[in-house]
Parts: sequence; C-alpha cells; structure tokens
Amino acid sequence: MSSEEDRARSTSTSTQLPYQRNTSPERKRIRISYSDRYIPNRESVNLQAGFSLKAESAATVERTTNRLTENELDIQRIDEANRTFSEVLRSELFGDEVPSSEPSRTPSSSNSDMVSAGSVTPPRLHTSAPSTPSRNLFTFMSPSARKTPTRQIGGATLDVENEVFSLSPVRFHSQKMLLSPRKQLRSISKVPFRVLDAPELADDFYLNLVDWSSTNVLGVGLARAVYLWNAFTGSVNKLCQLGEHDLVTSVAWLQEGKYIAVGSHRGIVQIWDAEAQRKLRTMDGHASRAGSLAWHGHILSSGSRDKTILLRDVRAPGSYFRRLTGHKQEICGLKWSYEDDKLASGGNDNKLFVWNSSGESPLLKFTEHVAAVKAIAWSPHQRGILASGGGTADQRIKFWNTMTGCQINEIDTGSQICNLVWSKNSNEVVSAHGYSQNQIAIWKYPSMRQVTALTGHTCRVLYLAISPDGQTIVSGAGDETLRFWNVFGKGRPEYREVTLLDVVPQLR
Repeated sequence: MSSEEDRARSTSTSTQLPYQRNTSPERKRIRISYSDRYIPNRESVNLQAGFSLKAESAATVERTTNRLTENELDIQRIDEANRTFSEVLRSELFGDEVPSSEPSRTPSSSNSDMVSAGSVTPPRLHTSAPSTPSRNLFTFMSPSARKTPTRQIGGATLDVENEVFSLSPVRFHSQKMLLSPRKQLRSISKVPFRVLDAPELADDFYLNLVDWSSTNVLGVGLARAVYLWNAFTGSVNKLCQLGEHDLVTSVAWLQEGKYIAVGSHRGIVQIWDAEAQRKLRTMDGHASRAGSLAWHGHILSSGSRDKTILLRDVRAPGSYFRRLTGHKQEICGLKWSYEDDKLASGGNDNKLFVWNSSGESPLLKFTEHVAAVKAIAWSPHQRGILASGGGTADQRIKFWNTMTGCQINEIDTGSQICNLVWSKNSNEVVSAHGYSQNQIAIWKYPSMRQVTALTGHTCRVLYLAISPDGQTIVSGAGDETLRFWNVFGKGRPEYREVTLLDVVPQLR
C-alpha cells in the first residue's frame, strides 16, 4: 500500500510541476514614461460642427426666454455678455477663419422656410467628408506687404500685433473686441407717463376708435361724440356729435392730419375739417355699421358689418366708386401699404385678403388664422411685408410676403391679439392683447424676441396708435382709460426694397 501511495504521490508531483511552470511564465517588465506635457489629438474632432451645435442650442435658449421678466436690463446685460463670450470663443478657436453664428440660406430650403426677413434656417453641420480648400494653400505674401502696426524699440522694428510679444492670454483680435465700446442698454419705463380718462370708450373688439394724426392731435370716439386731444397743449375739444340713435364706430385721420373721417353705427361716413371744426360731406353706401376706415391719399376705404369694403374718392361727387366683396362676415381691420396701392383687410371670417385699388377681386387670400383678424400692420422698413394677428382662438402673429404670397414667420403670443403697430424708428412690432393678460408687447423683428411687456390695463387693450415722431404709443381699453407709453427713441426709418433673395425661393 505504501508503495502504491508513493507511486501515486510521485506521479501527481511529476504532472503538476510542468503545469505550474506553464501557467506562471516569467513576465517582461514594461517601462512606462510619464510627462507633464499634454498634446490633445483633434484629428477626429470637428470644431466647425461643434460650434454650429452650440450656436443652435444658444438660439433655442434665446427663443425660450420670450416671456415676461421683472428686470429686462439684467436680461439685456446677460445677453450682451453671452454674445461677447461667443465672439471671443470663436476668435480664439478659429483665428482669422471665424465661422458665422448666423444660419445661412441654403438652396434646398422648403417653401415654408423661404423668403426674406423672417425665415430662420437651421445651421448646416459640416460632415467629416474631405473637401477641397476654398483658398490656395501655396499662396505666399511678402512680410513687407502686410500693413500691421509696428514699433521701433532699440533700433529694431517689432510687430506689436505678434502674439510673441503679447502679455494677454487672448489673441489681438479678441483684445480689440473686448476693448470696443458697448452699445447703451435700452431702458423702457413700465409706467405710462400720462393717463387720460375716456368715459364710454366702447369695449368692442370690432371697432377702431383711436387714431393719432401727423399734426400730433389724437382723435377718440366716445359713444356718440368725437373728441380731439392736442398733445402740444393738452387741450381737449369736442369735434362732433352724432344723432340720438347713432354711435361712433371708427375714426381715421388723413395723412396730412387736417381732415378726419368718422364712421357710424348706421353705416354713414362723415368727413370733418378738424381745424375749422366743420363737416365737409356725408357718404353712404353701407347697410350696417362702418367699423374700420383707412386713408390712401385721396382714397378713403371703409369696411362694414355688411361684409363689403367701399372705396371712396373724396374728390368725386359720388359716395363710392368701387365695392369689394369677398369676406363672409364683418370687416374689422383695414390698412393700406406705404408704397404700393395694396389694401389689406381682415374679417370676422378669419380671413386676411390683399386687394389692389384697380381690381374687384383680392390679389391674395390668407386663410391660416383660426380667429377674427383685426390686427393688421404693414412694415415701414421693407416693401411688401405684412403682419396680422388673430383673436382668442388663434393668438398668433403671422408675417407675410405679399410679393410672393408666402408666410415667412409666426409666433404664438399666448393671448388674444387686438391690434398691431409697426414702429417707424426701429424694426419692432407692438402688439396689444386681450384675454387673458391684457398687456402690450414689443417684439424685435425678424427674430421676434420679446423686448418688454407693458401692463396696467384691467380690460383687453383694443385700441393702439403711435405718435407722429414714432416715440410714443397710446393704448385704449375697455377700462375707459387712455395710457401713453414712451417706448421708442429717436430714429429715422430705413425703407428697404425686397431683395432678390426674398423672391428667388418662390421661383425655384
């Protein structure tokens, strides 16, 4: 037995020793060197694409800040700081070849993204596919041909813009950017500088009872009478009073500011000389109230509850020379364009039409609104751009290019839109709102970033007008008050033609 055990022990020992030698080989020691210098590898990193994504996310954040804020100055400072940081970051990453943060117009844009001043195209991301350089890599320039500032130090000429001599952690271009003067922040008072009582100012969405003349006189329709408030003297005069069973439903000044048209509940339109306080003529033609009026030179247009628009030549003896039909319900908004003979009309049938003074059929029909269209405004800065706002069920401001017949932008305001005014001094739009916030909002066009919101009215803000100098707006509401707000600075309007880029997408 012992020999058997000794034999088994010796066998197991002989079989284990080779196995242990195979599983435990002698390892070679690997020498690892360490260094304090880190060289990043950017071969697989596309900085252009990354920066485009950053710009896109920043734009998304900016769009989400279109809400009421308690301190707009702080928001403006933060936005200015973010823009400066973005510019410096681009300069430091890309040097002289700084990519633009603005989205570029691409030929493959769809019709919904086309046209002009309000469309926003998503940024194009650069792919990793190789591309041919846009410049010649083998172009050389003599150092003497470069115009750079130099300085003589100890008989030697030194380039002061050379980064070798710079003590700043950023490039020279970034230094100039950081040291450049900043634009002054705009402060808009949230409190009206004047409030006037307007007893019996109608709380009716379909009427237009406030208008400001070029001679700085405000015309207001109250019940059966029309009152004139002089902004220079502060005096108030009663211009006229209609019959016992009649009401003022609309007022509109001629561009020169001497004559004012008055629409009535009976459908009669009167023209008055405001300086002489004398009625010049009375014109009929409507079967129901004339709730909207608009002047275009010697042509006066009137819209009525009888679903028609009458064009009247005040030089001719007749009451009107053309009747425009097309709306299915009451006409509640009328505006003539600044340069063309185009009339925009909005109705309670949720339709927006554009007419020509020489035709009887609308040139354009926009049916995208889902509520009454009373708020209409033409851009004084760009030909053919029209803004419209919808009522409670719609709550959207839409922008149209009437040269191509396309919608170019829209924004959901969150409340009923009762009126629109385009600023003469800056490219901004003022909107008056009803349910449910009763505020006045100022928007930067074409980005439609909300600049500020003015509150104070306790009822929906139905009436809105702008002063002849373009600095002050007046708002009227069903709370029977007129509030004056100083929101715009001095400026000169820049009228711009629609460019080829605005029209080309429609031709594709």
